[in-house]
Amino acid sequence: MTGAVGRLSRPTLAGPGTAAAILGSVIVWVAILGPVITLVGHLSWPAMLRALAQPGALQPLRVSLEASLVAVAVILLLGTPLAYMLARGRLPANRVWEAGLLLPLLTPPLVVGLLLVFMVGPATPIGSVLAGIHLTAADTFFALVVAEVYEAVPYYVLGAEAAFAAVDPDLERAASLLGDGAPRTWRRVTLPLAAPGLASALAVTWARAMGAFGAVLIIAYHPFGLPLQIWTTLQETGLYSALPFALVLLVVALPLPLAAYVWSSRARRRL
Repeated sequence: MTGAVGRLSRPTLAGPGTAAAILGSVIVWVAILGPVITLVGHLSWPAMLRALAQPGALQPLRVSLEASLVAVAVILLLGTPLAYMLARGRLPANRVWEAGLLLPLLTPPLVVGLLLVFMVGPATPIGSVLAGIHLTAADTFFALVVAEVYEAVPYYVLGAEAAFAAVDPDLERAASLLGDGAPRTWRRVTLPLAAPGLASALAVTWARAMGAFGAVLIIAYHPFGLPLQIWTTLQETGLYSALPFALVLLVVALPLPLAAYVWSSRARRRL
């Protein structure tokens, strides 16, 4: 009887429904990877090396790396406390705060750029304050960082909120009862347990900042980052000339999220 129950409880791969689900999964997987496969297939490696060897060709890469590092650091510093307070319900009207985070995520990036012009542009009150400290949010490195922060911040805060929410508050209370103060509890309990989710959120944020385009196009056309370099090359010399820069962007932006995914999956299995 036990053997019969065991046989009945084992999942089977037979059946038209399962076959259709597998086929659909394969189609979706191939469709998602299709653009990357197409990019590699259409690249002329000698032409790519010639394009990247041109004087100043990799300058946009340096600009994107520097701006994205600054943007991610700002998001990490300001977004982590916000995510934790949202996860623990310590802010009044939690849903309103979450809706505010969703707004830039749901708003088309070009619209975000237009709105940033009216919020922090040189002709605005905030722009005047920035001018007083020798900053301007229009066609500057600072403007590029601002645009990247606005495009990327929801990905980190919402992901980090989910990571903190997965940590059992009873564990934090138990650490407090054992004499650990709030900083020690955070360092020894909360952060290690939330680390896999935080790493995934931060990696996605990095990729999003590196690839920011819509808002950047409006308020930070100069200095060129990689996405704008791809756009201008496409407009000036055609599709194939832009492919080398597209590959560089993928090589720089994607490994960190992939590595974070692998690490966080293994870390969750160990918890």
